[in-house]
Amino acid sequence: MAIEPARLVTFVGPSGSGKTTLLNIIGCMDKPTSGEVRVAGTRTDTLNRRQAAAFRGGHLGFIFQSFNLIPVLSVYENVEYPLLMISPTPAPERKERVLRVLEAVGMTDHKDKRPDQVSGGQKQRVAVARALVTNPQVVLADEPTANLDQKTAQRIIALMRQMRDAFGTTFIFSTHDPRIVEHADEIHTLEDGRLVKDNHDITGGAAHA
Repeated sequence: MAIEPARLVTFVGPSGSGKTTLLNIIGCMDKPTSGEVRVAGTRTDTLNRRQAAAFRGGHLGFIFQSFNLIPVLSVYENVEYPLLMISPTPAPERKERVLRVLEAVGMTDHKDKRPDQVSGGQKQRVAVARALVTNPQVVLADEPTANLDQKTAQRIIALMRQMRDAFGTTFIFSTHDPRIVEHADEIHTLEDGRLVKDNHDITGGAAHA
């Protein structure tokens, strides 16, 4: 299957169907036992560990249901952290990029707070900003709304759609959440490790499988 750029894509299916494994393969954290994987124009199934880590840092962003923020760092520092890890980005550029994504997710006023000083929805906004600060082509999200209430989840989904439109980022979700499925550009169903229903392009775009 193939996914076109600037799409909000969901993979759905029962627990154990392979959703997280698929995201791990796309995210260069697992290797497929057979077949070929290309992400952002690069064949990733042939990369070694160091190459895979460099590729993740340069092309991919990750959003987790448990947020995975570093508790001793401020909101600003959590978002800045990937820029310190992947390459020696000059300080003025780091500041500009961090403030830009914090403004985009509505967290500028909370930039000096620590994760335990903001709400769950605000933590997820920080996680979205952190995923976007490296300007990734693809953001992978494993059950990103699982720990959020209805109102907050809807806001986060709307935010991701705005980020897709503003930055041209492709968002790929694994989810059981009908709130995400409702807003997806395309939906793919997995069962027992197989794609059983694909090309469900609800917007009529060019995605194909």
